[in-house]
Amino acid sequence: MSDKRDYYEVLGVERDADARTIKRAFLKKAREVHPDVSDDPDAEMKFKEVNEAYSVLSDEQKRANYDRFGTADGMGGSGYVDFSDIFGGMGMDDIFSSFFGGGAAGGHAGRQQRRQGRDMAISLSVTLEEAAQGCTKTISYDRLAPCEDCHGTGLAEGAKEEPCKRCHGTGYVTQVQRSIFGQVQSSAPCPDCHGEGTVIDHPCDMCDGQGRTPTHEKLDIKVPAGISSGRQLRVSGYGEAGYRGAPAGDLIVSVEVERHDRFERHGDDLYLDLSVSMVQAALGCTVEVDGIMPDERVSMHVPAGSQPGALVTVEGRGMPRIGGGGARGRLVARVKVVVPTELSAEARQALERYEEAVGEDFERKRSVGDRIRDAIDDILD
Repeated sequence: MSDKRDYYEVLGVERDADARTIKRAFLKKAREVHPDVSDDPDAEMKFKEVNEAYSVLSDEQKRANYDRFGTADGMGGSGYVDFSDIFGGMGMDDIFSSFFGGGAAGGHAGRQQRRQGRDMAISLSVTLEEAAQGCTKTISYDRLAPCEDCHGTGLAEGAKEEPCKRCHGTGYVTQVQRSIFGQVQSSAPCPDCHGEGTVIDHPCDMCDGQGRTPTHEKLDIKVPAGISSGRQLRVSGYGEAGYRGAPAGDLIVSVEVERHDRFERHGDDLYLDLSVSMVQAALGCTVEVDGIMPDERVSMHVPAGSQPGALVTVEGRGMPRIGGGGARGRLVARVKVVVPTELSAEARQALERYEEAVGEDFERKRSVGDRIRDAIDDILD
């Protein structure tokens, strides 16, 4: 932080400024230094500085960490899940560019404004335990949200919206040009109302008449039990806000379930490796393992004579089935037979007695390949 300006100084606000004052200062500064409207050669660097300051001071926890420790992360992190995969990695600078690109003030002449807000996409990572139990995750993301000052209308107090005088409320203007073929008539969005057909006599100072402003926002996402990677959750109305009160887009949350160090997931079934001794595999045994749910213990019965790789299945102890009314998949254990690398004298004697009891004629079952190889060896001899 030693090489950076104080965030309060960047936005030009006092250290006790409230959230509303900070947002107003950010929008004012951003309009001044945004590369789309400023001729300053350092505009891009200054805008990034303004954006960084706002991203910290607009968030209660980050701001508290910054005030106390001088850094947004503080001593123990931000305390919430931070995702930036919006529109394929869009940040506040891109969202603010979109804000400039279609606004009532600062918009490109002749460009028709998109009214309905766009859907937004975000990725959310959860652990296998969270996916099994269901959880609520708090995310922080950037979007164009309804303006708090004008409640999304774009109108300042006492202002009114009226038909555009230039296009007479049609949203389009007709142009006639001379050419070698005579007069050519074309129609284009009205540069005064940007294709809206109406203008505002006194636009809202906060949003410049758009009815929406760039905002850092937190949202609780409810993740249902049993969710799997690739599933999407749609949160209605939390995408990009619409222009002047038009419908907002949705927030589409793509869930990714993290790999687990003990379980493998196949659909609603969970697989794990179960290590037993060669004696347990020969005689059979019951082994208790930890399940995926909190404090869950599952008894797995290994039949006598189980071979390495054998599968032991317990119904109803896997992942919950979404919409399954509490039903769960299977818990499947792959038997791993552990052969000791060191033996005590007593253990060696016991194995030697076992070998004597089996007899010298004991041999493993021979495959067809073994018998063919023996036949070839006899011919060669």
